[in-house]
Amino acid sequence: MTDSPDAESRFLEQLGQRVRTMRALRGMSRKVLAKVSGISERYIAQLESGKGNVSIVLLRRVSDAMGAHLEDLLPSADPTPDWQMFRDLLRKATPAQIAQAKDLLTGGNASAQRRAPFCGIALIGLRGAGKSTLGRMLAKKIGWSFVELNKEVEQQNGLSVAEIIALYGQEGFRRMEQAALQQLLARNELMVLATGGGIVSEPLTFDQILTSFYTIWLKAEPEEHMARVRRQGDLRPMADDRSAMTELRNILLSREPLYSRATAVVDTAGLSVDAAAARLIDAVRPVLQNEARSFGLRSVAL
Repeated sequence: MTDSPDAESRFLEQLGQRVRTMRALRGMSRKVLAKVSGISERYIAQLESGKGNVSIVLLRRVSDAMGAHLEDLLPSADPTPDWQMFRDLLRKATPAQIAQAKDLLTGGNASAQRRAPFCGIALIGLRGAGKSTLGRMLAKKIGWSFVELNKEVEQQNGLSVAEIIALYGQEGFRRMEQAALQQLLARNELMVLATGGGIVSEPLTFDQILTSFYTIWLKAEPEEHMARVRRQGDLRPMADDRSAMTELRNILLSREPLYSRATAVVDTAGLSVDAAAARLIDAVRPVLQNEARSFGLRSVAL
């Protein structure tokens, strides 16, 4: 029995929505996706609007260009918001780990799971949120090291982020990002970590951030993000795109449900740098006091 025309239309609309959302999560404009995938921008626009007569080969090229799994683009009833993370974990798991997971899911002892070591404070948010500027100020105030994850990726691989993406694509960059994070965690030292804006699009890496750090979403209005990025002279991946503001809004809209998983939110809209730094310091007071009591860390005078 085949689907009715209405059911097929709904499927194509949902498929288009998922492609649009995945593209925004990756921070890619339609023009960039067209260039990387080798598919015309017009075709991608039709696909995203639910009017594309999509072939599985072209859809695979779209998913490859975004560093996504093909099945992530297909409309389905996702059983849990974390299902992508579980899937990626299973793909990397050993037979023994899979057996342990099955035991836990079928009634094993969840309390046996140990809490992940506390590694510090991680700042997430869109480009232009102030993660680097405010992160440095916070780290200096509390006497911890400040680390930018993207710079760690560049250092460890001897290439810029742009060069990594050009050579290895989004998927290659995300693998290197995950490896850089693991090396940072292995240092076993407290830090203030500034992450890339798109880290939320990689389930395993983002989950590691959430479980190892007190995570703060630095939030601002789209216009402020754009103005700050322009002042930095950095418009990737939206350079030369007349619809840059629309793309930025779409990226923020797609990522908001993931950014909101942070432990705390600091809204910097309309604030000066000093005022935003003061608000961030207020947000971390409880965790610094709590971790000092729990782990015998040196109390920080704020």
